[in-house]
Amino acid sequence: MAVIYRVNMSEKSVRVEEPSEDYLELGGRALTSAIVAGEVPPTCHPLSAENKLVLAPGILTGTGAPCSGRLSAGAKSPLTGTIKESNAGGQGAIALATVGVKAIVLEGKPANGKLYRLRVNADGVKIEPADDLAGLGNYDTVARQFDKFGDRVSCISIGQAGEMLSSAASIAVTDPEGRPTRHCGRGGLGAVMGSKGVKVIVVEAADGRRPKPADADAFKKGAKKLNTALKGHPITSEGLPKFGTNVLANVINDAGAYPTRNFQQGQFEGTEAISGERQHDLIVERGGKIAHACHRGCTIKCSRTYVDENGEYVTKGPEYETIWAHGADCGIDDLDAIAKMDRLDDDFGLDTIELGATIAVAMEAGIIPFGDAEGAIGLLEEIGKGTPLGRLVASGAEVLGKTYGVSRIPTVKGQAMPAYDPRAVKGIGVTYATSTMGADHTAGYAVTANVLGVGGSVDPLKPNGQVELSRNLQIATSAIDAAGLCLFVAFAVLDDPTALEGICEMLGGLYGREFTTDDFLAVGKQTLARERAFNAAAGFTAADDRLPDYFKTERLAPHDATFDVTDKELDKVYDFIG
Repeated sequence: MAVIYRVNMSEKSVRVEEPSEDYLELGGRALTSAIVAGEVPPTCHPLSAENKLVLAPGILTGTGAPCSGRLSAGAKSPLTGTIKESNAGGQGAIALATVGVKAIVLEGKPANGKLYRLRVNADGVKIEPADDLAGLGNYDTVARQFDKFGDRVSCISIGQAGEMLSSAASIAVTDPEGRPTRHCGRGGLGAVMGSKGVKVIVVEAADGRRPKPADADAFKKGAKKLNTALKGHPITSEGLPKFGTNVLANVINDAGAYPTRNFQQGQFEGTEAISGERQHDLIVERGGKIAHACHRGCTIKCSRTYVDENGEYVTKGPEYETIWAHGADCGIDDLDAIAKMDRLDDDFGLDTIELGATIAVAMEAGIIPFGDAEGAIGLLEEIGKGTPLGRLVASGAEVLGKTYGVSRIPTVKGQAMPAYDPRAVKGIGVTYATSTMGADHTAGYAVTANVLGVGGSVDPLKPNGQVELSRNLQIATSAIDAAGLCLFVAFAVLDDPTALEGICEMLGGLYGREFTTDDFLAVGKQTLARERAFNAAAGFTAADDRLPDYFKTERLAPHDATFDVTDKELDKVYDFIG
């Protein structure tokens, strides 16, 4: 049975416990949110000893299920003040599951301000001093671990931003090539890891074993169904492998929903130069790699390897959200400059969405002009230097905007909005407003029906049906996060009933009992109910489930649209909780 390791950084002790009956069938987001909601005081300071950082592989992670290598990180967020789960691909979650880890719970806080490394293998968890890693970026940090422990380990680490306890700090996870390119980005959870004094977690999985389903035949049947559905869907079998997530750039720009220059416009004149199609051609011309898997067992392979004009590695992807945040939102149309910023974000350990949005707000504040790629790179470099300006940028869009008196700050609950303008994709606006974790497109990706025609069609410019769309997607997404599946399996799930059947059959095979669609959705509903209860106890009310007022008053071209889903309708999203 997989176990929970409680690592107390105040006492430098490790306690092993078998999961309680309540936690036995939970994983990923369902488990991180259950532990945080059940054990963390809702009103505590996110960087205090009372907060806990929970790292948990998904329920299906490590079993060989397609696209199931997600790692969930959960805590009270220093960025939003809400409960938070952020997940990433990479090899870390699979490695943890292979050595029998259900979750690692970081508790307490070291009194001496020193840094530590956790070594995790089939024998348990060890705490080791790691002051020699102080001030290093993620790339140098993981390189030293590979030098010390060999190239078969996986690493989960923080960069300088996490050490500085910055509110936009991420947690990096190494990919199959050992690069720290996959990030639990949103919500500043890298700062929570830094507050616990943990610089890196090294997972040695060479002697581990894959979790075994109770009913192997049922599990294999379900895995085959899901895999077949993924191979049969045009987005997961063609669009994403060839053009990556950035295949969306031209699509969203054509829809008039591509936020440009700090959400001032819905279309960017430079989109073609930073599109997925142009990115694909440039990578191929230079000898980079497309259709790259962020973890072993991924069948979608939406990642890619970006190289410079000399064919030298620069960074992964970059992904759609990253290219938008550092591109159109800042008025920049230079892929090489954006790739350099992505590399800096990954190295310093920063959420690329938050940082791009912060730079755009800085541009609106007049710190640098829109379109200034070198100036944007300079702002990021300030973070690595630890200067006062760098620390301010690493604090996120809302803090920087308020400091400079900017009135147009695109955040909800303190977290920056991603790459879809809520005036032109109103379903995603409902998700931004009401998500338990601040503005987050992945919480309920209404772009599916609003723009892509996946899972039906809901007019993106009308308020009708947006609440129901967002609600249903938020429930399903939280269940997918619990399973440890990549969110992109949802494209197949929404269009092909056999995909969800396959997921439920895999879970049933794992548990050795029937597992229905209702059981799957119940996991999502239960998780959201726990998260909402935590936030309510932390002082959040319906008034926090709102977009900034200017989205209701400033009209967005080319549709001349505002966000007009009423507050009364927004308050109905969680009616299912009772």
